[in-house]
Amino acid sequence: MKRRELMGYAGAGLVTALLDNSLSHLPANAQSGGSLSIKWLGHTCFLFSGNGLRILANPFRTIGCTAKYRSPKAVVANLNLVMISSQLLDEGAVEGLPGNPKLLFEPGVYQFKGIKFQGIAIDHDRRGGRQFGINTAWQWKQGGINILHLGGAAAPISIEQKILMGRPDVVLVPVGGKRKAYNAQEARDAIKILNPRMIIPTHYRTQAADTANCDISALDEFLSLMQGMPVRRSNSDTVTISKGNLPENGAIQVLSYSF
Repeated sequence: MKRRELMGYAGAGLVTALLDNSLSHLPANAQSGGSLSIKWLGHTCFLFSGNGLRILANPFRTIGCTAKYRSPKAVVANLNLVMISSQLLDEGAVEGLPGNPKLLFEPGVYQFKGIKFQGIAIDHDRRGGRQFGINTAWQWKQGGINILHLGGAAAPISIEQKILMGRPDVVLVPVGGKRKAYNAQEARDAIKILNPRMIIPTHYRTQAADTANCDISALDEFLSLMQGMPVRRSNSDTVTISKGNLPENGAIQVLSYSF
């Protein structure tokens, strides 16, 4: 996919390293205070809402492991920003999204409506990126919460990457394994390095999978490996968090999806 085509799908092009003052309506302290709502749309796709800003991560096309999820473009509206970890169809299908959101798709440092976004390059496979290229992990602060979305990371986290990632309040980490992302053990290793306060597992097999065309593992393998860490199970696809209700020593947050 050519870069200019990808930019065109999002309608407004690449967010540059300069603050987009012409579109900004949020105060300069948009990173702090309040609370953050995290809505799971399936696979590694999440909607983050806080401080009047709506950010969509990793919209997908409904095929393979995402075949029976609802298409993100059918259930989201009024987006300000879309970020993707790669241009693969399970995390970079930005065509047809409603509105005119900005798009982030490459590693780098960006400012948008008072928030700093750090895109961190990490291999999307275990072969130095030679199979699936580079994955972009996204780090930012919204609603007073430090967020790290690892996308489809498949390589160990280096010292340099750890410095950029810091200690997240919330980390979204793939756990289903196979060729493009962490398996349960690799996810556990990443969590030990990052020491987050809340872990939201992503990229695992659910009822949405096309049985013949999905080879990732279910969530149970990861949860079994993480025995001893508290698990919070939500009855909905959304969790609302603030600094005050984050676990101090780490907990796993599992969101539900209504098929």
